Amino acid sequence: MKTTSAHIVVAGGGVAGMEAAGTLAEMGYRVTMIEKDDEPGGHLLQWHALFPDRRPADEVRNYLRKHIEQRNLSIITGTTVEKIRHHGSGVLVSLSGGTEEKADAVIVATGFDLFDARRKEEYGYGIYDNVITSAELEGMFNRGRVAKADGSVPARIGLIHCVGSRDEKVNNNHCSKVCCVTAVKQAIEIRKMLPSCEVFCFYMDMRMYGPYYEELYRESQEFHNVNFIRGKVSEASVNINNRLVIKVEDTLAGRPLKMELDIMVLMVGMEMAGAGMKLAESSGMKRGINRFLETADHHYGNNLSGIKGIFYAGTCTAPMNITDTISHARAAVAETVRYLNSR
Repeated sequence: MKTTSAHIVVAGGGVAGMEAAGTLAEMGYRVTMIEKDDEPGGHLLQWHALFPDRRPADEVRNYLRKHIEQRNLSIITGTTVEKIRHHGSGVLVSLSGGTEEKADAVIVATGFDLFDARRKEEYGYGIYDNVITSAELEGMFNRGRVAKADGSVPARIGLIHCVGSRDEKVNNNHCSKVCCVTAVKQAIEIRKMLPSCEVFCFYMDMRMYGPYYEELYRESQEFHNVNFIRGKVSEASVNINNRLVIKVEDTLAGRPLKMELDIMVLMVGMEMAGAGMKLAESSGMKRGINRFLETADHHYGNNLSGIKGIFYAGTCTAPMNITDTISHARAAVAETVRYLNSR
């Protein structure tokens, strides 16, 4: 398609940003995608396999990389969008480093940050060697080996759900939506990699939102012998044998438990990205009670910012899985094009 004169800036080069930028470029628009890291890809770069079918993450990464290989798409890395303001009939986008981009519209796709597990001191992250996050476990899968800090093979691993989500103490009342299914996926991967390792999931409620998620949950129990205990871990410590000891209330059995683990994995949730928070404050974009960007309408305007020429895509608005993020980005493209055509 012939390139149009309209110029669109996409703030963020994760899954939503890459999908939105690539789709707009394919439609003939001039696109500039701004990414804060050294390469596009966002959190997807850390993943080994994706739920619910455990397909290699490389397949989706390769799709997105090919998608942004467009001659009318410019990519600026190592840069953040600092402010968006109206300028004439368009918008002016201020970038870190003092440069600016003039655009006809902007899609904000600043994504999310993973919860910093050090804020939950009772779990001992950053204190005990074998307390890790779900992202760090994914890195072990990528390297092809799950091991304790001393290199030995773990005999028992516990996965702790809802770390930094649904937690008033850290001001995160929202559900991060993907933690439960991530735990189930990772539990299966551990069992396949280490068949003799016992795996326990400690959960508040199993929230298996998406297609085939419930089937994956059932598979984890029936075919991979993953153990599920309904109860919140209250404390972690290390005993004389340098094994982790956790205390948990088994709410189904109605009794307290004390268990030794070799590795404890914290299923960290999603928070609004720090870069997105700064951009929202400088540009007058509203944030909701979950501290993500507030959309104009939750039912029929969840790509709309309420500010002329600015649109939202992906997890800057709420926690989402990759499938929903891509769909949300495509919807943001449709809203942006409709706006440009109506001017």
